[in-house]
Amino acid sequence: MKNTMMSVAEAAEKIEAGAVLLLAGSEEALGQLPKGKWIGGTSVYFVTETGGRVDRENVFVTEIERATDARAVVYEGEDLPNLTMNRFDNGLSMILIPAFSKAHSEFAIKGAEFPGLFDQPLMGWITGVHLEEIGVKTPKVFDGATGQAHEEGAAVLHVALNDGAVADLDILNLFEQDVAADKISFSEDGFGAKTAMVNGEEVDFAAYLTETGVDTQLPLVANYAGMMVNVSFQSVDADKGVAFYAPVVAGAEYHIAKPTGDYAATFAARATGEGASELSCNCILNYLYGELEGKKTGNFTGPVTFGEIAYILLNQTMVRLHVKAAEQAAVA
Repeated sequence: MKNTMMSVAEAAEKIEAGAVLLLAGSEEALGQLPKGKWIGGTSVYFVTETGGRVDRENVFVTEIERATDARAVVYEGEDLPNLTMNRFDNGLSMILIPAFSKAHSEFAIKGAEFPGLFDQPLMGWITGVHLEEIGVKTPKVFDGATGQAHEEGAAVLHVALNDGAVADLDILNLFEQDVAADKISFSEDGFGAKTAMVNGEEVDFAAYLTETGVDTQLPLVANYAGMMVNVSFQSVDADKGVAFYAPVVAGAEYHIAKPTGDYAATFAARATGEGASELSCNCILNYLYGELEGKKTGNFTGPVTFGEIAYILLNQTMVRLHVKAAEQAAVA
């Protein structure tokens, strides 16, 4: 893979040359691009070779060099659970979903149940807007095959890889459970909760967080079948309850995460690998809480997003995808 920040004109040249691309940029920038083998999602936050920055003019371009074919599809409404149905035999799928959309909610809560979801790498992110424009502008996804923008549904790019290539999907999560902290669980799945069970007793969850002084920059963390999965706090309101950026799962046992120390330094220390040849996306909360503007996170560059997808929706992680030769994968 090649990851590069390009002008609209440079990105258009790539598209017209037939390259298979995953793009991120402002709605205005993506809307100027020609039709081709690509999908795109709105974001104006990026981690670049020189550090984190806001950029409304240029486009972050990931070229999948080992691709032999690709098809872009937008799945909406009742079609969303079918997003794995048009895959190639040897390949991967890239997925983009607008933040705050119905598809965002449905994928977050029900996506793990979609047929064949874990049979082939599925990587992508939740598209967004500048934080000052939430409620003013709507996050979008772009279908490169038609050039159309959508504020609802999932844009998926199914990619065929050559016979000597495999895709390796990885998650960098800085957080782990503070098992000495309270045990927290919920009676219902969802993006919000008014009550929770804390050490076996039902409490007003917003009041509990406020009264105990929980640092809500730290996510809730649960062990999902051996993988640590974060659920980040969006807001805590005495009347409305607690809102999350990803859904909690009924019955799962959560703990507040352990503090990580310096975000940027910790990411740089743990984000080992080639970087330039791997697609990565980083969470907007990491960007904000880690004050990543102007700072680098190791060698990895990519869009900053409103949620990361590595098969399922994640929060406060960095997701990485590397397409390599089969013999390289065997050695790794």
